[in-house]
Amino acid sequence: MSIRHNKTVRFAAVGAVLALSLAACSADDASTETSTGGSSSSAPAPETGESMEATASAPFGPGCEAVPAEGAGSFDGMAAEPVATAASANPLLSTLVSAVGEADLVDTLNSAEEITVFAPTNDAFEAMDQATLKKAMGDPSGLLTQVLTYHVVEGKLAPEELAGTHTTLQGTDLTVEGGDEDFTVGGSASVICGNVQTSNATVYIIDGVLAPKA
Repeated sequence: MSIRHNKTVRFAAVGAVLALSLAACSADDASTETSTGGSSSSAPAPETGESMEATASAPFGPGCEAVPAEGAGSFDGMAAEPVATAASANPLLSTLVSAVGEADLVDTLNSAEEITVFAPTNDAFEAMDQATLKKAMGDPSGLLTQVLTYHVVEGKLAPEELAGTHTTLQGTDLTVEGGDEDFTVGGSASVICGNVQTSNATVYIIDGVLAPKA
């Protein structure tokens, strides 16, 4: 056998070994990707988490249907303004806004850093004893201020933080009961549109006017 022929045989053998080695490495890599899961198979998990978070942070409740879909009184419009200004654009809350103005609380609420406001609807004010409402409106710096500040607590409370007893700006405690999307405030009023965001507050629109305990 010639020297040239021997070299040819050796090169062929080396080539075969390298080919087998590369095939084995490719098989191992594929096995590893299968067992650990490639990036394409794990991508949907963060998307699902983000979707759940977005759903959890959305306003909820049957009363939300009455909130305008567009404009300053919509959820997006309210989110861009401090709470008193935001409420003034919401047609559900015009009576509350008038009362806040009478009590000279607009600047107080707008300048607060983080608060939660339980906001009675116009229907809630109409349903209360009108003699009491007239008396409160006639005493803006006294009774009216006491009533309105009883609807405000410190901190932006998410729905999962809402149930419990909270100290109001009026100085006494307010109890919220329930969970999920079903809450009762002060033992009588129900949240009809909750988790509405403004630039400095979380608003829970309620169907009753709360009265602080004497």
